[in-house]
Amino acid sequence: MRKGMIAAAAILLLASGVLADERTTTRPADTGQALVNPQMGWKLNFYSNILANYGSKLAPSDTLDDFPGLSTIYLRLPWGYIEPQEGVFDWSVVDAPAQRWIDKGLQVAFCFSCSESWMRWATPKWVADAGAKGFNFTVGKGVDENGPFWEPDYNDPVFLDKLDKFLAAAAARYDGNPSVAFVDVGSFGVWGEGHTFASTKITYSADTVKKHIDLHAKHFARTLLAANDDYGFQGRETIDYALSKGLTLRDNSILVQPPPNSWFNAAMAQPFWPRVPVILEHEHWQGSIARGAWNQDLFVQAIEEYHASYMCIHWFPREFLEKERPLIDRVNLRLGYRIQLREASWPVRATLADRPQFASHWANAGVAPCYPGGFAAFTLKDTKGGIVAVFVNDSFDVRTLAVAAPGAAPEQETCSAHGFAPNMPAGTFDLFVSVGRRDGTPVIALPLPDDDGHRRYRLGTMEVLPAP
Repeated sequence: MRKGMIAAAAILLLASGVLADERTTTRPADTGQALVNPQMGWKLNFYSNILANYGSKLAPSDTLDDFPGLSTIYLRLPWGYIEPQEGVFDWSVVDAPAQRWIDKGLQVAFCFSCSESWMRWATPKWVADAGAKGFNFTVGKGVDENGPFWEPDYNDPVFLDKLDKFLAAAAARYDGNPSVAFVDVGSFGVWGEGHTFASTKITYSADTVKKHIDLHAKHFARTLLAANDDYGFQGRETIDYALSKGLTLRDNSILVQPPPNSWFNAAMAQPFWPRVPVILEHEHWQGSIARGAWNQDLFVQAIEEYHASYMCIHWFPREFLEKERPLIDRVNLRLGYRIQLREASWPVRATLADRPQFASHWANAGVAPCYPGGFAAFTLKDTKGGIVAVFVNDSFDVRTLAVAAPGAAPEQETCSAHGFAPNMPAGTFDLFVSVGRRDGTPVIALPLPDDDGHRRYRLGTMEVLPAP
C-alpha cells in the first residue's frame, strides 16, 4: 500500500475507534466464470442478412442459456423486410426474437441494410418505384444492366428521404430503449458493411458516408451507434467523423483471410476503445475454416489488439458452442472488462457510534474499460437476508481501472468510512460486496463466489455492537 494510503487508512481507523488488528481481510480468487455485463460480451447473429442464418434456426424456446458470456442478440436484416409498403411496418420479424432474450435480461442490437448480394430488394421496391435512382449489379462484376440485384444510389435524394422516414420510425421504437445495446449505421454499402466490393463496386465520397452517419445520429440520439471500419475505403476522414460524432467502431473482417491478413484495422480502433466499446465480427466460422483462416490464437489476439468488448457468434450457435467451447472460455476471461476484487478488509466489530472503514483493492482483467462505470458497495444483511446497511464508496469509479496485458492488470486501492443509520440494529451480519450505482444498486457481475442472486457477493461477517 502506498504511503499516502497507509496514512489515510490510519486516520480513518483512529476516527472510527476501531483498532487495526481487529480487522478481517480476504483475498478472493477469480472464479473463472463467464460474466454477462452491460456493454460487453458475445453477440449472437440471430439474422445474418438472410432469414435462415444463424440463430433463427433455434427453436423459439431455445435462448442459449448455456452459452457462457452471451449478452446481446444481433438482428441484421434488410430494410425491405421491415417496411414492405411505404408507411406499413412489420416489426415482428425482429421484435419476436428480440423478446425471447429481453425476457432473460439480455440486450439486442440492430443493423438495417439497404443492399444485399442475395436478394434484389433489400431497399424496398417501392422506394425505386417512387423515383429513387439505383443500379443493377452482378456479384463480382459490379454494375450490370441485366444484373439480378439492385443497389440504391446512396446520394439519391428520394432514397435518402425515404430512409430518413424509416429511421425515424425505428428510432421511435428503439432509441434510448435500455434493451438495445447499439445500432449499426448499416444503410451504406452491401450487407450494411460500408463497402461496395460485392455489389456495384462504385466508390463514393466521404461526404456520402457522412450523410448516412448524420441520418442515424439525427434519430438515434440516445443509443450507441456503430460505424464499420470499411467506411475507410471512402476516405479515412469517414472514420474520424464517426469518432467525432460519438460512434463506436466495428470490424467484420476477423479471420476472413489466412495470415498475415487475419485482420487489417486494429490501429483504427485505438482512438475508439478508450471511449466506447469496440465490436468485432469473425468470418462465417465454417468458411473461415475452409479457407485456412481459422486460428484460435489469432482470434484471441484480435480481441487483444482491438481491445474489443463484443465478439459475434457468426455461425449456427449450437455447433459453434460444441466445437469451440475451450476458445469461448478463454475469450470470456479477456473480452470486454472483468472487474476483480483482489482484497477487501473491514472491522471485525464496531459500535453503532463508530464510522467503520472499508478498504479494498480492485483491478480490471479485461481488455477494455468498464464503460458503464460503477461504485463499490458493502452491504450488511441479517440472518434472514434482510438488508440492514449499505455503504457506498462513491469516491472511486471502476471506470478508471486501467487495462493491461493478460496477468498484468494494475491494482487500485481505495478506502472509505461510513456511519450507521440512527435506527440500525445491533447484531452479527453477513457482509456483501457489489459494484453498481451510487445508491448501492448492484449492476456489474463480478467473478466472485457466493452471489446472492442480485450481484452481491458474500465476503464474511461483521459484528455491530450497541453504542456505548
